Formats: sequence, C-alpha cells, structure tokens
Amino acid sequence: MTPEGIVKSKLVTILKSIGAYYFFPATHGYGRSGVPDVVGCYDGGFFAIEVKAEGKKPTALQENEIRQIVLQRGVAFVYDGTMSDDKVIQLIIEGE
Repeated sequence: MTPEGIVKSKLVTILKSIGAYYFFPATHGYGRSGVPDVVGCYDGGFFAIEVKAEGKKPTALQENEIRQIVLQRGVAFVYDGTMSDDKVIQLIIEGE
C-alpha cells in the first residue's frame, strides 16, 4: 500500500466510527481537477477531505477547491494522518 493509501485507510476507519456517509469521487477525466479525495455528509453537514501522505502538501488546484467549499460553509481540510482521530471528528462535526 502506498503512503497515501495508508492514510486513506486510517481516515476510512475514523469515518466509519462515526457513521458518516462518504465516497471517493473518481473523475476519470470528466470531473474537475483538484476535487478533494473524500466527499461526505455527517448529520446534515457537508465535508470534503484532501488526503496526503505525511509531509506532502496540496496543489494550488486542491487548495482552491478547499477554499471554495469553505466559502460555501462546507467543511474542507487536508488530512495527512498526523492529526488525532478526535480532531478529525471535531472538524467534521463542528467545522473549523
């Protein structure tokens, strides 16, 4: 498994633990570049999470997508596996 794959697996465990609805959008050339890796909903709130291997940074396109989601009052953030499970859950539930 790739370093990013390990982080995605850890995130899935967190999302399942709270019963969140989520999916990994696959654009296959038809979607928009920069869309976060995980999109979901929890208790009526929208969230999107860009997953990175530890130490990696989002691209400018990914940062722009995150910014656009936040401007629309959605929750969006980058997760690299170093954030505590509790912090991830807090962000999903309460936003930033």
